[in-house]
Amino acid sequence: MTGQVRFIGVVESVGEPQRVRIHQEFCRGLEGIEGFSHLIILYWFHLRDNEEDRRVLRVVPRRRPHAPLVGVFASRSPSRPNPIGLCVVRLIRVEGCTLYVRGLDAFEGSPILDIKPYLPDSDAVPEAVVPAWVGRGRGEAR
Repeated sequence: MTGQVRFIGVVESVGEPQRVRIHQEFCRGLEGIEGFSHLIILYWFHLRDNEEDRRVLRVVPRRRPHAPLVGVFASRSPSRPNPIGLCVVRLIRVEGCTLYVRGLDAFEGSPILDIKPYLPDSDAVPEAVVPAWVGRGRGEAR
């Protein structure tokens, strides 16, 4: 199986609001995006793109002090075989090829892999179940 990943942009600023610049060749792909309040941004954990972090298969989930050691695919760890991050953000505005967003947890310089509109009827799963160690919020046990 072959494939090629193309970075479509970069996180320019992590201030408030965060700025995501889309490369000119992909800018037309933003047409119509301003009608959505929230977006899903997929990005590359560029600071974890090394052999050591790509070999990590078990972690204690960050921000969950009472969590057990689990497989990396049961966590949101940035250390993983393919360092891909996912974040739901609030779209503030679009100016040319730049998105202004809130809630992006990427670092400045993180390459952008893809952007998808957040669709409440498809992306929200009210009956979703999580392990007890996840709790209701960051670091909170149930």
